[in-house]
Amino acid sequence: MFLVALSFAYFAKALSGSYMKSTITQLERRFDIPSYLIGVIDGSFEIGNLLVIAFVSYFGAKLHRPKVIAVGCVLMSIGTFIIALPHFIIGRRWKNTFLCIDESNLSMWIYVLLGNVLRGIGETPVQPLGISYIDDFATEENAALYVGCVQTISVVGPVFGYLLGSLCAKIYVDIGFVKMETITITPADARWVGAWWLGYLIAGVITLLSAIPFWFLPRSLPTSEPQGSEKCTPEQTNFIKDPPLLNHKYSADKHTTFTAMAKDFIPTLRILLGHPVYLIYLCVTIIQLNSLIGMVTYKPKYIEQHFRQSASKANFLMGVINIPAVALGMFSGGLLMKRLKLNIMRAARFAFGTSLIGYILSLLFFAMSCENAKVAGVTLSYRSLEEVSYDKHSVVTACNANCFCSATEWDPVCGENGITYVSPCLAGCSSSAGSGKNTIFSNCSCVGAAGNFTASTGQCPHKDDCDRMFPYFLALSVITSFIISLGGTPGYMLLIRCIKPQLKSLALGFHALATRTLAGIPAPIYFGAIIDTTCLRWGKKRCGGTGACRIYNTAAYRIAYLGLTLSLRTISFIICIPGFVLLSRQLKKEERNAIHGVLANGSTELEALRREEFVISNCDQLQQTSDNTTDRETRL
Repeated sequence: MFLVALSFAYFAKALSGSYMKSTITQLERRFDIPSYLIGVIDGSFEIGNLLVIAFVSYFGAKLHRPKVIAVGCVLMSIGTFIIALPHFIIGRRWKNTFLCIDESNLSMWIYVLLGNVLRGIGETPVQPLGISYIDDFATEENAALYVGCVQTISVVGPVFGYLLGSLCAKIYVDIGFVKMETITITPADARWVGAWWLGYLIAGVITLLSAIPFWFLPRSLPTSEPQGSEKCTPEQTNFIKDPPLLNHKYSADKHTTFTAMAKDFIPTLRILLGHPVYLIYLCVTIIQLNSLIGMVTYKPKYIEQHFRQSASKANFLMGVINIPAVALGMFSGGLLMKRLKLNIMRAARFAFGTSLIGYILSLLFFAMSCENAKVAGVTLSYRSLEEVSYDKHSVVTACNANCFCSATEWDPVCGENGITYVSPCLAGCSSSAGSGKNTIFSNCSCVGAAGNFTASTGQCPHKDDCDRMFPYFLALSVITSFIISLGGTPGYMLLIRCIKPQLKSLALGFHALATRTLAGIPAPIYFGAIIDTTCLRWGKKRCGGTGACRIYNTAAYRIAYLGLTLSLRTISFIICIPGFVLLSRQLKKEERNAIHGVLANGSTELEALRREEFVISNCDQLQQTSDNTTDRETRL
């Protein structure tokens, strides 16, 4: 029952977390903010974790763990509802179009940040207390499988999170308040904002429901005896001891005062940080997670910008194709560890090998490129509309000089010649017919020499080369995700088993603290800042100031995004080398200590057994004498 409850909690937190990732471009456009600021919002979840995780992991392990997890789920739910709050405060997106009074409402993204911080605080106890609870009360051979199941469910959650994001991205942000036929943009437009707030309401309700079972679960569970005990005599059970190496359980029923726990915190933390294998593992996972978090955070955006897909389709593909491959890999890794009975060293080698193979395959992503969109005055010169170049071009030229157009406006139209123009005015169009998405602009002097060409709303597709390359990108993405995630569960079990049992909860908590502080918070920020440097055209806020990016240099985006991801993973592989050396030394030392312990234990037990046999033999002799006396008395 605890496994089911924890799996549902993992599902709920993973769903809301992945939904946050899926709404990145929607939030960016809704609040007119750059990518690095979106990274700050995304990293605020980790800030919430950072505030309390060390104390929750240490003190929570000595308290009623299921109830602590329940409180966390309630806080996560409240935070998720707060994220959706700005939509109901601001109101409709396009109201007060010409009034600067509405500009102050754009700072409402602060509510999103604060709600995400509260989500992070609430999520804190779920992982360290939940995993340690399972490992304490499950048999050793089943613990890896159970952890694999929980991790798999946590990867299934994002499937539904991204699908929910795909559905909400199709729905216009002000659904129910505007007539859709009056909207001139489509979901493929760089200005489209979906109903981002709707998914947060749904995710908040699911997270609140996940808290209910934990209120009714016990503080601890009965542990089963080793299978061999029933078949042994009392003397054998007393004599045959498990070596210390195999003892990784920790009793949760030891009641201690809060003051005593506080006094032990610093010395315990010092012991943990003095463990060389743990420190190497910490460094490797921090660097690997920097790569992973940055890559996952901006992958939907990469698909949108590089392969020119809508936000809805990008989220759908992430949920239906990519995430299931990760879930299957996580579960298969746990199953393989159980079937192959991998020890610590073999589990470490397995995790390293799968990560290395995935890394080599990921190099092929550099070859999967698409030509940049052809936009006059941005990627093309008005004088030469054939060759794409990234030199600084002017949007004002002879064909539109007399139109007195705004050079900062972004309202793209597609000319008959297959070229995108920044606005109807900059395309030289002098008249229009129709309404909404069906508007047709005519007499566009920049589109053709005769000046009687037309243009339609939105950017030109230009998707031929991308449509051919995109399936290969998806296939390679699925294969690499599956291979890398195979090593996820063995790698996680390495963390649990390489330290003493009484340090387990603190080790898991501090690991989460360090990875969130040094990976979860900075990675989305610096990935976003680097991606911002590849922007070719920034949007402008209604009352001045830079808004969200409208079009990127896709070649520079690809090199920056993939190059940073793979460079970090290269560094992590180098650090693994001393890690294997230290792990090998630790295992040999523990094996020697275990053998010495068993021999010393065995000699003591043997001596006690001999004494017991001596006492029994004396008792037998006395009994025999007593029996003989009784026989004589009977005969007399």
